Amino acid sequence: MSMSHSHTHSHDHPHVHEHADSGDGRSRKLLFAFVLTTLMMVAEVVGGAWSGSLALIADAGHMMVDALALLLAFVGAWMATRPADARRSYGYGRMEVLIGFVNALSQFVLVGWIIYEAVTRLLHPGEILSGVMFVVAIIGLLVNVLVLRMLHGHAHDDVNLAGASLHVLGDLLGSVAAVLAALAIRWFGWLWADPVLSLLVGLLILNSAWRLLRMSAHILLEGVPDGMDSAAVEVSLRGADPSIRNVHHLHVWQLASGSRMATLHAELQEPADSAQALRAIKRMLLENFGIQHVTVQIDPGECLDQPQNCTGHGHP
Repeated sequence: MSMSHSHTHSHDHPHVHEHADSGDGRSRKLLFAFVLTTLMMVAEVVGGAWSGSLALIADAGHMMVDALALLLAFVGAWMATRPADARRSYGYGRMEVLIGFVNALSQFVLVGWIIYEAVTRLLHPGEILSGVMFVVAIIGLLVNVLVLRMLHGHAHDDVNLAGASLHVLGDLLGSVAAVLAALAIRWFGWLWADPVLSLLVGLLILNSAWRLLRMSAHILLEGVPDGMDSAAVEVSLRGADPSIRNVHHLHVWQLASGSRMATLHAELQEPADSAQALRAIKRMLLENFGIQHVTVQIDPGECLDQPQNCTGHGHP
């Protein structure tokens, strides 16, 4: 078909949430992590109240937030596997990004509470039963290592699991701090070690929470995927096939983690085979940039949109 058939659109739908195939396995991991975290939270509440340790109480508070975060992550993973419907044509894949964003925000609240409690304990130290504190902290450490190993495999490319893993990592650091504080109190009588180590853990959590917040916000704002240069994509597309005269109105973004999408206008030589050009464009985007969902508009000659809409990058 030549350009004279005007205004051709092509939509490639391999469905947008390609990582949903493993959604059931991830859901099971998240549910198991939620159960373990909830049980450990109860143990730390009891142990913290019994021993008088802020590190344990802070970690129990962290685990309470984590239990909710893991439950939300489980719901997000389940919803991400739901098919598209009449009202949500892209499905529910972005739910995982939204939950990751909320999880990051919840960490800021938690860190604020830990800092407040640590300062209070530094000003007004109290008796701590280091033996009880040590035993509970060791159990918490082992549980957190187990949960983190379960979630870590996919966390690098899944904002939902990254959010859950961030919470568990904070728990792990909290357990390490509690173990060290218990030893310091038992061997040296340093009551200040408990709030100080809790404070340091809070600052470490804050750094990780900021990174997750930026990553999830970038996806929600439909920014260009990290590590991708839209100008370089445009240059590559112009050389994808001899029939392509020009490419403009290019937009690349992510619907959810690992779900890259692109829309673009292509001007073809006259005469030209639009089907051949479309195949070349889709092959180029998939093989070179990992973009599976592509919408291409073939312009008959000059761009049919307003001039200001035919240039620039970003999402329409």
